[in-house]
Amino acid sequence: MPEKVTIATVARHAQVSRQTVSNVLNSPHLVREETRERVRDAIATLGYRVSQAARQMRTGRSKLLAARIEPTRDGINGSVLDRFLHGLTETAEAAGYRVLLYTAGDRAAEIAAYDDLLGAYDLDGFVLTGTDHGDVRTAWLAERGVPFVTFGRPWDSPERHPWVDVDGAAGAAQATRHLIGAGHRRIAFVGWPAGSGVGDDRRSGWLAALREADLPYADELDRRTVDGITEGAAVTRDLLALAEPPTALVCASDSLAIGALQAARTYPPNGRDLAVTGFDDTPVAQAIGLTSVSQPLGQAAARCIELLTALLDGDVSGGPRAAGQPPSQVLLRPSLVIRQPA
Repeated sequence: MPEKVTIATVARHAQVSRQTVSNVLNSPHLVREETRERVRDAIATLGYRVSQAARQMRTGRSKLLAARIEPTRDGINGSVLDRFLHGLTETAEAAGYRVLLYTAGDRAAEIAAYDDLLGAYDLDGFVLTGTDHGDVRTAWLAERGVPFVTFGRPWDSPERHPWVDVDGAAGAAQATRHLIGAGHRRIAFVGWPAGSGVGDDRRSGWLAALREADLPYADELDRRTVDGITEGAAVTRDLLALAEPPTALVCASDSLAIGALQAARTYPPNGRDLAVTGFDDTPVAQAIGLTSVSQPLGQAAARCIELLTALLDGDVSGGPRAAGQPPSQVLLRPSLVIRQPA
């Protein structure tokens, strides 16, 4: 019978202490990345398997986290959360956790789901997505002492819970600067209705880049609509019908940008040379060659798991952070993927 593989076996193979192996399994943020990788390689090579029952008895944790699957929309921007959830599940597994997925149609249904899940499972915590103004979910969890982290900032809340977000303003500013550098001076913004935390953040980047280049703000070039291809096309047709139409568009999503491209192709002559940028760098954007802002979703997912496990371990600092950044709050920078001439 083959010898049973234990933590001690893994420690000898990786040339580390048993405590280091335990930390990699239970509190990976405490271990340097190089050491974590060496221990995980040893675990994979030796085929070590943790006894979940034994670990729960020892730690008092189920090693089970919960995250919501967003409702499908147009099949384009839904892929953003799919990639985030894939990274979340992968990172959680490496840290010894499993992710339980659930669905909910709105905020009230999501809170009802929390109540059901907490009653049916011994959950360690939640990863929330899609934060916005007046978000009641964080208050509900905080009042009950349930650990959680959000992928998205608390836009109008004084709460200082752990969160990870992507700097949408920086991404939209990059796109706008790219268009300005290509010679455009009439650059419109096509975004979501005012009051959307994410949408307003992206709009602020467009506006900041215009001011930085001493370009005047024109109210007629600042357009808001609900997200979608059809809506993006409708707004673009209105813009191209102006006496002095824009020569470029900065869109708050790839769905709006794809709609804009469709409208431009069927609205000659103004639309022929219309430059369009999207946001989220979805697979559709990649397939059609759309210039778009790419979010570091894998990194965001990894940081969410790191912050949540740090919270569970009582480490409120949440690990490394940028200078001046509050503890447990991480703002990541996106990048512009240029695929077409501006």
